[in-house]
Amino acid sequence: MSEPLYSLRMRSSRLDSHLSGCERLAAADDLERLAAEMVGRALRHPRGRAEQISLRVDLVPAESIRNGRLLDLRTIRVDDHCQGRQAARELLLAAGVHARAADAAIARIALGAAPDGRSMRGAMLVDAVSGARLEADPARGVRASRMDLTAAAQRELRLRLARQGLDNPHVREALVLATKVLAAPEVLAELCWSDDPDYTAGYVATREHGYVRFPHLKPLGEERGGRAFFVRGDEFDRDVLTAFLEHAVLLIDEVGDIGGTSDWKELPCGK
Repeated sequence: MSEPLYSLRMRSSRLDSHLSGCERLAAADDLERLAAEMVGRALRHPRGRAEQISLRVDLVPAESIRNGRLLDLRTIRVDDHCQGRQAARELLLAAGVHARAADAAIARIALGAAPDGRSMRGAMLVDAVSGARLEADPARGVRASRMDLTAAAQRELRLRLARQGLDNPHVREALVLATKVLAAPEVLAELCWSDDPDYTAGYVATREHGYVRFPHLKPLGEERGGRAFFVRGDEFDRDVLTAFLEHAVLLIDEVGDIGGTSDWKELPCGK
């Protein structure tokens, strides 16, 4: 990468609650277009029009940009969100997350992990053994930020996702985010499902299995969702991990394998 880029980040809220957010890395010539797209997205959110929209743009020096490869993606067919959560739990256990930690994280996201019972603005940091929450601010959590695809990788990803009927912002952005999260050696796995009421899918991301997508991890119409990053509580420095997730710049220039759909029983850890 020979040229600097800009980090463009949007956050929006409604009724004093986080509504949406998105991230891009872009050249100066693309900033106006992307900013307009982000504002339009906040104004047309399924949970209502944003009341507050924040845009932040920061110059990223070329020497601080690292490159990477996108996680592999596969979809696991499940009948409903109950079966989806059971399959997600098995994947977490296969990645080294203890049962009590997996169960605690699933329950917290389902009930609303923020102190007021709503979705968090960021992700929980969860001790993979005890299930204890380790983030400094339980309302804000931690955020993975400053990551994107090169233009060539974006085109290749969209082409491959379209073949599977998955070329939508939910999948593209979550796949990029999960790749940034799993680039942190302290993170064993990520669990996520959306807080958008009309989007029921979610995923588990691990190094061994990549990004495993489940079409159902919550009921249709449910507005509570969120993320959990599982870490070894006695083997990581929270400040170091948070600094990496929120400030290190990752520009993905290689697309991983985009697999098809298989049954839950075909998972290596499935019954």
